[in-house]
Amino acid sequence: MSNAPQTIRKPSRAMINGFDPNRLNELPEQMQKSIRRRDQSLGPSYRLFYDEPLEIVRGKGVTLFDRDGNDYLDVYNNVPSVGHAHPRVIEAVHQQMQTLNTNTRYVQESILEYSEQLLATFPAELGHVMFTCTGSEANDLAMRVAKYATGNQGIIVTSGAYHGLTAEVSSFSPSLGVGVPLGANVRVIDAPDALRHASDKGSLEEHLRDQVRAAIADLHRHGIGVAAFIADSIFSSDGVFAGPTGFLHPIIDEVHAAGGLYIADEVQPGFGRTGQEWWGFQRHGIVPDIVTIGKPMGNGIPVAAAIFKPELLVEFGKNIRYFNTFGGNSVAIAAAQAVLDVIREESLIENALKVGGKIISELKSLSHGLEQVAEVRGSGFFIGVDLVTDRATLSPDGVAAAEIVNSLRQDRILISACGAQGNVLKLRPPMPFSSSDADRLIEGMAKAFTNLR
Repeated sequence: MSNAPQTIRKPSRAMINGFDPNRLNELPEQMQKSIRRRDQSLGPSYRLFYDEPLEIVRGKGVTLFDRDGNDYLDVYNNVPSVGHAHPRVIEAVHQQMQTLNTNTRYVQESILEYSEQLLATFPAELGHVMFTCTGSEANDLAMRVAKYATGNQGIIVTSGAYHGLTAEVSSFSPSLGVGVPLGANVRVIDAPDALRHASDKGSLEEHLRDQVRAAIADLHRHGIGVAAFIADSIFSSDGVFAGPTGFLHPIIDEVHAAGGLYIADEVQPGFGRTGQEWWGFQRHGIVPDIVTIGKPMGNGIPVAAAIFKPELLVEFGKNIRYFNTFGGNSVAIAAAQAVLDVIREESLIENALKVGGKIISELKSLSHGLEQVAEVRGSGFFIGVDLVTDRATLSPDGVAAAEIVNSLRQDRILISACGAQGNVLKLRPPMPFSSSDADRLIEGMAKAFTNLR
């Protein structure tokens, strides 16, 4: 590496989000037409991935295909957790659609069987499940219950958190940016970034405890009180922070002492993606008061849920009616049951640990000596590669991350980036990702890393 000083480059919002609409005229004519039709119909708020957008027409396993039949290794999309177009999920949905699709106000064996199996994957303290359609809805419901149960309104989140898109949930999702203001009842603490917040002066746990105490004190000072701390257990939008395991202990202790609840948002790390347990919070040895799940739950069929300690719902259930027309419908439950079955029968959690461990190890070897790779971190099939301008300052380099994301796209490997500056490469493939798939990914990453040298 050269010792010459480097310019600190800040990525534009367009670079973080993907395709820059100002570059439309650089694309092939047919793609230009499609994007103009898209803009005309869908409006300006939608975003496209990559400098050169893709038209995807088919998916199978861990692979996506464009209109010309080119295959793309999907190392980004954690929604089809058991693989695109899994035959078990397709058959379950197909059969149920031919039989019945209705709501939860009828007694149905399928939802009872699924709920019992799902709850069996959680600690015994968590005993009730309420179904929604999306993770946003699940987090909305969780916070509604938390406020009712505690009588407080205050919410504590991490600085780059994303928890959903409803008006309530977006008010405590800082990653949405300045265009979506945080609620007056929301307090923000640092992401659990051991690289930047743990030092000789103290551990990451001590830093987080101090941060939470300060947030709680400020909420009390304003007469708000603490309803809940909510965190994605792998801190995906913050930049993927998997360890050291146990750093959530001081947070849950302080929040409980202040009369608040701990909500574990498992929408992204859940269903065994971390390779060690069914749920990300279990890696840290804590038992949340509420857990929310979604995204991979139906392998693309909209289904999500919130899981509660039963005592939280006693008064809530007496006084507040909850009903969701499509939440827990017969077809969604059939898809969810198929996903649960496939994860167990195909040993996908074990696969995530084995193949994910291989990817992490290989990436650490590849990045050895690279000044711009500050850290490779993660667990199972949730991996982050932290890019910086140099290791001395640890200044985030979102430009380099965007360049790597787009160079891999040209090699037909699809990843994304996260973190406050879009500087962390985010890898989260479908869980059947094999050792040979990992080899293809590592080969592509090695090629991309050459540009950092």
